[in-house]
Amino acid sequence: MQVILKKDVQNLGEAGDIVNVKDGYARNFLLPQSVAEVATKGALENREKNLARIKAKQEKLHAEALETAKKIEEFAKLELSAKAGESGKLFGTITTKKLAEELLAKSGIEVDRKNVSLNAPINKIGEYKMLIKLTSKVKCELDVVVTASEVLKESVEEVEESAETEE
Repeated sequence: MQVILKKDVQNLGEAGDIVNVKDGYARNFLLPQSVAEVATKGALENREKNLARIKAKQEKLHAEALETAKKIEEFAKLELSAKAGESGKLFGTITTKKLAEELLAKSGIEVDRKNVSLNAPINKIGEYKMLIKLTSKVKCELDVVVTASEVLKESVEEVEESAETEE
């Protein structure tokens, strides 16, 4: 089925693109979510009329994303502190939502948590890389440094378990 995308869809295309998708994907996801419309003759004519407006909007979003990426690159490093045990393991995991909130609080740069991805879960003290996908074409990395705000003594059971797994 041919559809015209109304919004950018990851791994499929950008707004205004005409793409071929399976019927079920179009009927069950793209059309109900108002992400696409069926490529009928009238819709194709309407697309041609609106193509200049769509491209201008995409260029504006791209320019804003480049500006935000530049700010993130200048910020360079996000430092966080969390409660940790003596072995350096955190009590809980630092989520992408927490990272987005900390980035906003410390730098004033707002990013959606859905656009933040990590190469490994943050559950220990150390340095990590955070990938931020601002648009399909604009991506940037930010270093995340996690330190211990307070070191809590681990229970005897946890220490024994960690010793057994290391052997």
